[in-house]
Amino acid sequence: MTELSRDIDEVRNMMRTWTLRGLPLVVGALLAGCGGNAQADGASDRAEGFSRVINVEVTELRPEQAILKIDDDVLQAQVAQARAQAELAQQTWERRKTLWEDDRVGSEIAYLEARFAAEQTAANLEGLEARLARTTIRAPFDGVLDERRVEIGSMVSPGQTVARVVSLARVKVAAGVPERYAPDVRTGGRATVYFDVLSGEAFPATIAYVGASVSPQNRTFPIEIGMSNPGSLVKPEMVANVVVDRRSVDDAIVVPQDALVRVEDGYVVFVDEDGVAREREVAVGPSQNNRVVVESGLEAGDRLIVVGHRTVAEGDRLNVVGRDD
Repeated sequence: MTELSRDIDEVRNMMRTWTLRGLPLVVGALLAGCGGNAQADGASDRAEGFSRVINVEVTELRPEQAILKIDDDVLQAQVAQARAQAELAQQTWERRKTLWEDDRVGSEIAYLEARFAAEQTAANLEGLEARLARTTIRAPFDGVLDERRVEIGSMVSPGQTVARVVSLARVKVAAGVPERYAPDVRTGGRATVYFDVLSGEAFPATIAYVGASVSPQNRTFPIEIGMSNPGSLVKPEMVANVVVDRRSVDDAIVVPQDALVRVEDGYVVFVDEDGVAREREVAVGPSQNNRVVVESGLEAGDRLIVVGHRTVAEGDRLNVVGRDD
């Protein structure tokens, strides 16, 4: 081996030794550097409020009120057939329309037949789709499915009751009112409803319906009262006590019913005017709890005689021994 060859081999050995010895150091440095940068980047992300991003799928929630589903396999096939017929008739009509209106190709009879066929098949498809939609029985309002009256696999017919849905957000109270109060009860009037099972709690309500006829059995006419039901406390078929506001009178003069003296043509009362009894003719209005509204004949500030009024007469002098303020 020549001197030059030995020098080349020594250089190669030195390079191989440097490479083998230096490689772990370089790789270690790179790994440490990568790890250090990743740790620094993660700490920086967390410091800035960044978080992981995950791929997901979501669905928007919608209220559903489907109660029952009727077997619709046969109807589905009929709808598919009708849809195909409608599409064919529509395409035929469009082509005949173009040929006839633009180029006067064909006959007018064929043109009209294609048109009516398209309309007929479209109407037939619409009817079948409507029937198909009715195979899913849905609640007409939000509520609670209180009772299901058919079992899976049973036969149902049009008009058959399949379930009972109860909505307790608002309730309707049905009542009967004696006929003598007919002039005073109107739709939109105020009422108060009490339930004994709810410790007599009062529920303000509004008269929603007033019947047009009187029952010959009990001489009452029906009314319906709508009211809100907070907390769903009121349940269907509960027994209610109803107080109806017959009339609202502003600044009413109200007197005890016993203070009225019946005369031939109405009522009179006696008042104290400076120690002398004076008779007043009065017109009376509605009454409640032995108290009567006086519509005319008395004014605020009058001193009404409520005890001894049946023994006095016009002009008698009075000795007031008691006063009810």
